Amino acid sequence: MKTKLFSFIFAVVFIIQLYAETDGNIQLRNFSKPLIAITLLAWLYFSTNLKGRFHKRIFTGLLFALAGDVFLMLQTSNNSFFTFGLIAFLLCHIFYIRAFILDHKSNPGLKNSFFLWVVGALIIFCVGLFFYLQPFLGSMQFAVLLYAIIITFMAIMAVNRYGKVNIFSYKLILYGALFFLLSDSALAVNKFAQPIPQSGVLIMASYMIAQFLIVYGTVERKLLVTRTEI
Repeated sequence: MKTKLFSFIFAVVFIIQLYAETDGNIQLRNFSKPLIAITLLAWLYFSTNLKGRFHKRIFTGLLFALAGDVFLMLQTSNNSFFTFGLIAFLLCHIFYIRAFILDHKSNPGLKNSFFLWVVGALIIFCVGLFFYLQPFLGSMQFAVLLYAIIITFMAIMAVNRYGKVNIFSYKLILYGALFFLLSDSALAVNKFAQPIPQSGVLIMASYMIAQFLIVYGTVERKLLVTRTEI
């Protein structure tokens, strides 16, 4: 029941946000953007009561995502807010990584045959994107490189959950991590390299889907082997 209720609320926020992006309605966009993380925070809290360390870490990551959304929303008035937003989302990903590490610790000896292939593909994508952006980054080179490494590692740890949690949770969080990678890649290309048509719609749609799937996967998470605290 809670999943249906919060999914409906999130769908309304999703539609409002994309309408505001398409219409260029800054006031409506600024109203709806913080509601993305707020809705997901409420869903996660009321569905899990934050009983486990995994839930607490995803919840903390969402708090940093909320701060990042607000900072990026304000960057038009002060360019320093983009840097603050970058730091906030960096911390968001670090807490997501710390959550995914708990699943790895539940059964650290388990191996899967496709892990190295996926990791290789993610690393190649990360390196390729950075070298594409590098000529445009200027003083932001180190910050963008660090961010690219962290978000790629977040996606790798999402892949690493295979066989350690129920498959439904695994797929939701993996797809969420990949959508996050898409959103941040589009944001970086649009900001530093070249404008993307309807970039706001692409970036926000993929970002909202990413966060929704990660929270949904967290709510549905069940460990297959319990060798660590939930």
